[in-house]
Amino acid sequence: QVQLVESGGGLVQTGGSLTLSCAASGNIFSINSMGWYRQAPEQKRELVANVFTGLAPHYADSVKGRFTISRDNAKNTVTLQMNSLKPEDTGVYYCDIGFCSDHGCYDDYWGQGIQVTVSA
Repeated sequence: QVQLVESGGGLVQTGGSLTLSCAASGNIFSINSMGWYRQAPEQKRELVANVFTGLAPHYADSVKGRFTISRDNAKNTVTLQMNSLKPEDTGVYYCDIGFCSDHGCYDDYWGQGIQVTVSA
């Protein structure tokens, strides 16, 4: 089994900051990617930022210059530092990993989601 533990969500006002963390554990042979998606009510889930192993991070245009994603490969964690938050950033944020175990490889494995609310 594989577990993704997400933390760091909450309520902040416009211009504030939050840091989201995701820790992966369990039957993992290798992690190929780690990242964050978000979903506003009645909207499609969209990529926020992700990092593929050996490559530079990728960011959605809407968060460039405000968010920073980083990985700790030794601990199988990914962190999303969110600054200058806007109400448009409100949504449920999902940790996503691509990994291989001894049962196969998976391109997208999702955390349960954590709420981020930015008030005006």
